[in-house]
Amino acid sequence: MEKHITSKTIGKLNQNSDFSDWWESTEIKIPFLDNRKLKITFMDFEPEYDKKFIEEADQALTNFLKMNIEDRNLISELAYQNCMDFLDLIEYDEADDSLRKIQSTDEIWDFIYPEKIYISRRYKNDKDVYISIACNCDWEQEHGLQLVFRQGKKLTRISSQDGHLTEADAYAKPDSQDKLLSEF
Repeated sequence: MEKHITSKTIGKLNQNSDFSDWWESTEIKIPFLDNRKLKITFMDFEPEYDKKFIEEADQALTNFLKMNIEDRNLISELAYQNCMDFLDLIEYDEADDSLRKIQSTDEIWDFIYPEKIYISRRYKNDKDVYISIACNCDWEQEHGLQLVFRQGKKLTRISSQDGHLTEADAYAKPDSQDKLLSEF
C-alpha cells in the first residue's frame, strides 16, 4: 500500500520505495529557478518521530517559493566564486574557457543545472529545517553543486554536493566560524 503525507504548501508527497524516510512531491514550479519544475523530497523524515517537521518544512517552502530570479542573482557572485575557486585548483582545460570568459556573474547560471530539491532537518546545533538544491554544473562534473537555504530564507551554504547542510558540519567547526551560516 502506497503511503503519503500532505504538505499544505506543495500537496501530497509519496513515500519513496527505496528509502522509507524520503517523501517525494510531483514536479513543482520553482520561481527562484526561473519556474523550472522540480520534485521536492522531504528527507530523513519519519512522521511518528518528528511531529513538527511538515509544519516547519511548509514554512521554509513558503519562504523559498517567494524568492525569484532577482533573489537568485543576489547570490550570483557566490556561485561564480565557487566556480573560479574550483578552476584555480585544477589543471587548465580548454573546455573550461567559456567559464573563464564570463563577463557578468549572473551568467554563471547558464552553467548550473538544478536537478532536485531536498528538505531536511539539521540534527546538530540549531536543528532547523534546510532546503538544498542539488545541481549539476559545468565546472564540477563529479560532485556537482549544492545551494542550501536555512528556513528557505537565506543561502547559508554553497559547495559541492557532500551531504552536509552547513560548512560547520562539513568541517567540524563551530557555527560561529561558518561565514554564511553565522550571517543568518
